[in-house]
Amino acid sequence: MAIYNYLPVYKVSYDLLVDLFIFVKNFNRDYKYTIGESIKKEAIEMITNIYRANSTTEKEPLIQKARENAEVVKLYLRLIKDLKQINVEKFVQLNEKIESASKQLTAWQKSFKFSN
Repeated sequence: MAIYNYLPVYKVSYDLLVDLFIFVKNFNRDYKYTIGESIKKEAIEMITNIYRANSTTEKEPLIQKARENAEVVKLYLRLIKDLKQINVEKFVQLNEKIESASKQLTAWQKSFKFSN
């Protein structure tokens, strides 16, 4: 078992999580405690599922959950963009991180399927 801190998917997910926590502080009050809390919760669940997948032999269900969390984060990012809570530059920056994590999770899940 690799130490989770060194997993590239963990690193990019953690960076995304930190960026989201900092970013949500600047949301309009109407969105900070609804969408803001939800997006942080999903990102926390994603990184938790990555840690758990790395710590067990039953990786596939946890990787799938992390992929689902990533999709929900993407949905929230699109929503906050449409609500004009994020500029295009920041949206692209956050979206690149979530896309990177999503691709890595997909590859991890595929490699697990092929190794069995």
